[in-house]
Amino acid sequence: MDRIDTLVVGAGVIGLACARALAARGVELLLLEQQPAIGTGISSRNSEVIHAGLYYPREWLKTRLCVQGRALLYPFLKRTGVAYRRCGKLVVATSDAQLTQLQRLAKQAEANGVEGISLLGDAQARALEPQLHCHGALLSRESGILDSHQLMLALQGEAEHLGAMLALGCQVHAIRPGPAGLTVTTNQGPILCQKLVLAAGLATPSLLGRIQGLPCQTLPRQYLAKGNYYKLSGNAPFSHLIYPVPEPGGLGVHLTLDLAGNARFGPDVEWCDRASFEVTPGLEEQFKLAIGRYWPQVAGRTLTPDYAGVRPKLSGPGEPGVDFALLGPAELGIKGVVALAGIESPGLTASLALGEWVATQLQS
Repeated sequence: MDRIDTLVVGAGVIGLACARALAARGVELLLLEQQPAIGTGISSRNSEVIHAGLYYPREWLKTRLCVQGRALLYPFLKRTGVAYRRCGKLVVATSDAQLTQLQRLAKQAEANGVEGISLLGDAQARALEPQLHCHGALLSRESGILDSHQLMLALQGEAEHLGAMLALGCQVHAIRPGPAGLTVTTNQGPILCQKLVLAAGLATPSLLGRIQGLPCQTLPRQYLAKGNYYKLSGNAPFSHLIYPVPEPGGLGVHLTLDLAGNARFGPDVEWCDRASFEVTPGLEEQFKLAIGRYWPQVAGRTLTPDYAGVRPKLSGPGEPGVDFALLGPAELGIKGVVALAGIESPGLTASLALGEWVATQLQS
């Protein structure tokens, strides 16, 4: 039987960040990924936005780790040469009734310690973005975009340079705690480890269910919210990211940019029973209706299906949003095990901070 100090399961952006943070502390570790390549799941199917930390209560881990993660992320991107742009974001009110929501969002951002925030009137917003239709906007100067795959490659490179090992095509079948440690049964044979990190995105709740003896009530209930993205043909109309005020289940169909300057819109919220990365066809008019509230000229432009992602949510349709579920030995009742569930937006922004949190948990 192979033996190693620490196993990290999942080589998406969160698992890679955990592996890097642990390896930087001299931990001997093996990173397992069931797919034949890193980052092929939800880590590569999102808006690739660097969030400022506007939306959630100050005391939530989502908020604290987003703000901390952003502060770590920009220097990391610059140092490692990962492509990014601090382009800024406008959250827009498209009616007078939404101005109150915008003011609440500004107060939340201030309470969260987010810098670079300004409330703008409609004329000020249009001075920045002439094609924008709004009654007011909240400007977040610290928001930006990045190349998520380059980020994951940089994390992998640093983790491996620090001694971490990666095993691709490795599936976890069972986890058995015992006096000598944790026996993890995989399709490549059993592995005995002392510490285990479950950072497998959509699969984390299922992996928790494979831990022998773990009470069922410990398992987080996960809901799946598919998000479709449609791309815009032709030139992008904006230089900032454009977001509506938040809506139930998500942040609304927003405009984001890629690093080549192309524009895409999404994600919507499509609750589903199983994960599917196929774009739902026939949503062009529905998207145009949502987009038209802040950019009426979309009516004359062409939208085509681009890609889809799936958000692992811990609250279902009609329920209020909840925080990340970061489960350590105290919550799970198993020494040396940490699991990260419900890591949706702003998980990409928070990735480096999440890695540091996990490393601290396992060394405390």
